[in-house]
Amino acid sequence: MKKDELPKLIPIFPLSNFIIFPKTSVPLNIFEPRYLEMVNDSMKSNKLIGIIQPKILKNDDTFSPNLYKIGCLGKIINFKETEDKRFLIELKGLIRFKVLDEVKSNKTYRECKINFDNFYDDLIDSKVDLKFSDLELIFRDLKSLFEKRGFIINWKALEKQSLDETINALAMASPFTLEEKQVLLEAKNLEVRKTKIAEILSTYTFDNYDNNTLQ
Repeated sequence: MKKDELPKLIPIFPLSNFIIFPKTSVPLNIFEPRYLEMVNDSMKSNKLIGIIQPKILKNDDTFSPNLYKIGCLGKIINFKETEDKRFLIELKGLIRFKVLDEVKSNKTYRECKINFDNFYDDLIDSKVDLKFSDLELIFRDLKSLFEKRGFIINWKALEKQSLDETINALAMASPFTLEEKQVLLEAKNLEVRKTKIAEILSTYTFDNYDNNTLQ
């Protein structure tokens, strides 16, 4: 997608403890009526949806929670309707955005005015000077955690992917907190994101995860 094709107003899909990065694809199961409407409308226009984390605050309105300022614009690249009227979609991350303002409308889902001023580099396919051996060292503890939980990571297969795909996929699948995942999403570039993941991991011991479930 080119800069001049980017929208200024997008539908917003708030998902707690869930992030999507540019150049990364995720499957989503849509069943709530307002988001069925959102996907329906999006499929009729530009197929674009904004994924953003809600802030979980005390006494917050759970139907319309406050949002973080930074999210990621995704494009629906696969769509299927099930017999029980759910939508199964695949969303590909394009570029991060900043929320400027929420727009009031008669739609059941939320819409926001946004800009992309700090994130145009997300649209560039650039080579990153990182070695996969360094990546494996940084994710050693995360790899052990995944395997302890029954998630076997095929590191040989990951070597064939781009570093963007590898680092972002592991960040998305990690059992980090909502706030920690937001830090990773807002990291300026891949190098910073890699460092932030290492910093977050260094604050954990495996005992911290004992009562948590992988997202």
